[in-house]
Amino acid sequence: MWKLLVGFFLFAALAIFIMSKGGDIDMSGEKHDVTAGHAEAPAAASEPAAAVAASAPASAASN
Repeated sequence: MWKLLVGFFLFAALAIFIMSKGGDIDMSGEKHDVTAGHAEAPAAASEPAAAVAASAPASAASN
């Protein structure tokens, strides 16, 4: 029985040591960020006009 307790405390100490060396670890649980799925939409809107115009003939030719 005492071996189980010693093993548990050694494992817990090792886990805490590894997590403390890991950097920014968030142990607060699941996040439900409603803006997480919309982060890529503004990046697509900021494409240069030349890239959009260059892709237009290719899509028109495939129709």
